[in-house]
Amino acid sequence: MRILLVGAGGVGDAFAKIAATRSFYELVVVSDYDEARAERTVAWIAAKHGADVAARFATSAIDASDAESVASVARAHGATHVMNAVEPKFVPTIFSGAFAAGADYLDMAMSLSERHPTAPYSETGVKLGDGQFAVAGDWEDAGRLALVGMGVEPGLSDVFARYAADTLFSSIDELGTRDGANLVVRDADGNEIFAPSFSIWTTIEECLNPPVIWEKGRGWFTTPAFSEPEVFDFPEGIGPVECVNVEHEEVLLMPRWIDANRVTFKYGLGAEFIGILQTLHQLGLDSTTPLRVRSANGPVEVSPRDVVAAALPDPATLGPQMTGKTCAGVWVTGMGKDGAPREVYLYHVSDNEWTMAEYESQCVVWQTALNPVIALELLATGAWSGAGVLGPEAFDASAYLELMAKPQADGGYGQSWGLRETTPA
Repeated sequence: MRILLVGAGGVGDAFAKIAATRSFYELVVVSDYDEARAERTVAWIAAKHGADVAARFATSAIDASDAESVASVARAHGATHVMNAVEPKFVPTIFSGAFAAGADYLDMAMSLSERHPTAPYSETGVKLGDGQFAVAGDWEDAGRLALVGMGVEPGLSDVFARYAADTLFSSIDELGTRDGANLVVRDADGNEIFAPSFSIWTTIEECLNPPVIWEKGRGWFTTPAFSEPEVFDFPEGIGPVECVNVEHEEVLLMPRWIDANRVTFKYGLGAEFIGILQTLHQLGLDSTTPLRVRSANGPVEVSPRDVVAAALPDPATLGPQMTGKTCAGVWVTGMGKDGAPREVYLYHVSDNEWTMAEYESQCVVWQTALNPVIALELLATGAWSGAGVLGPEAFDASAYLELMAKPQADGGYGQSWGLRETTPA
């Protein structure tokens, strides 16, 4: 297996660092628009693991917005798999470039949605991933695999949903992805500051778009942003966090392969974060349409959302200023295998103190990057296989969770996951 990693930002950097501890591949080419970022990642691997490990890594410049650039770099290095680790606005070009190069493809976020032109808060328009699923037949005919949504959410959450359907439940009422954290970022003086732990570009896209819900008999439909608030009690000391509906890939993926009456995604944002996002929207600063503005060198065109992203700290750099944990998981209700009502929360927690100590990566990007590495190892060994455009739900969840939890000394990743059983209301 020869992997072209597109993007050496926070998640791409963490992906390469995790992959450096594994031996299932022949080569990882770390690529970025700024090749110096890719070179820093490989230099860290060399310093941490030695020259022999670093010899299995290379770097390259790449333009993720240009499908031919992606295809050219993939061909030049004989890539068998293209791993997309950049913002979802680049999905179409990287996805197309991988196909043109004859490589398999993985991403952690799918092609973007477009609102319904007249009823955005009740009906879907172009849904997340529609652009990729539209050409699923081409990938299948070519015998190539595009594994989409293989991060943590989506990704691990979808694996948990598949595991629940296969091993824990005879019928499922709701698959509810629930994401929460108790992360705090402080400045040099110890004051808590606003600094999103993930790409603000992606966060704005997810949180201000109309959330999607799926119900049996009705299909996919939308609601207003931040709808249906609920307090969810997260494990391992995180505690109660108010969660709201947010547009996310799980709702578009899970119903394609898993039988459930309802599928939702709720994110623990907090009142301050919601207020900031609403203000950005009111001011038009969430827009991706370029505006003409003055500069020292004359008029230029710039996207307001790109300005917001440039004004905030790079999430990849926040680790030393961050404390706390983040939790990703799926709350499942329905009938257990014994025919009795059952309610469980399947989850994985990432602790920033640990990820910084071991990988110098903050916990949110590290937790996201872990999962495609595991998936690629399963593909390399043949434990997972397929063709077409497929989500994580299309594969054996037990094999994934076993490899994930197995101690590193025994060939696993040493990342335990939890199952919290509660009494149905």
